[in-house]
Amino acid sequence: MSKFKLYIEFEGTRYQGWQIQKNVRTVQGEFFKAIERVFETTQFEFYGSGRTDAGVHAIEQIAHLEIDTKLSLHQILIKLNDNLPQDITILHIEPIHLKFHARHDATARSYIYLISTRKTSLGKQFVWWIKDELNVANMQKAAIQMAGFKDYAQFTDDSAEEKSTMVDLHFVDIHTYGDTIIIHIVGSHFLWKMVRRLTGILVEVGRGNIKINQIDAIFEDEKFPVAKYTAPPSGLFLEKVYYDNKKILQGEDAFKLPFSVI
Repeated sequence: MSKFKLYIEFEGTRYQGWQIQKNVRTVQGEFFKAIERVFETTQFEFYGSGRTDAGVHAIEQIAHLEIDTKLSLHQILIKLNDNLPQDITILHIEPIHLKFHARHDATARSYIYLISTRKTSLGKQFVWWIKDELNVANMQKAAIQMAGFKDYAQFTDDSAEEKSTMVDLHFVDIHTYGDTIIIHIVGSHFLWKMVRRLTGILVEVGRGNIKINQIDAIFEDEKFPVAKYTAPPSGLFLEKVYYDNKKILQGEDAFKLPFSVI
């Protein structure tokens, strides 16, 4: 039995998220079909570093594949890519020890969210176009208050009774490149819709509809309609998954972009 670590990019527009589900198209589901065709077996284990919401993209998702095979790394890469849809690509594959688990061994995840301040015909499926002028300086001040080891129950549809809603959010940074605002968020893990709701609140701060001094109160006020401000999935990308407690990168050059925004 062999185990492999896969580095994957995908455009999530056509998929109902990462995790395999019955009767809907998912990224993991497409991998299952490709693996079964290439290796002619259903005896394998394939896990990603975590779930992504429907419509969310990945610059570098990590997954592991445990399977019995004599194919070379190059053959596995070519054959799987040939059997995957065009909007899902394995960038790199490497052998990994049998105890490695893509989700359980991850120590942090990095997401970026792209906001366009102008209408774009070419990048519509990859950004959230906002017509209103945004005060980026106020957004960054609010973003600093969002970070920390906190209960993010207000920012998810996950039930606090079924799983912990405590997350160690390392930082939330905001950068501007021409007509694009980039929100860079890194944390231990993320809850369902969490990044999109944090983004939505930041945008309302930028619009002036939510004050900076309201941020702390939003975490405590169960009646505050956070879900109302959920950002669309189009602008969200899983950017990087950290392992072995590697140093977390922060700053303007700390993240990869899916394409040039300048």
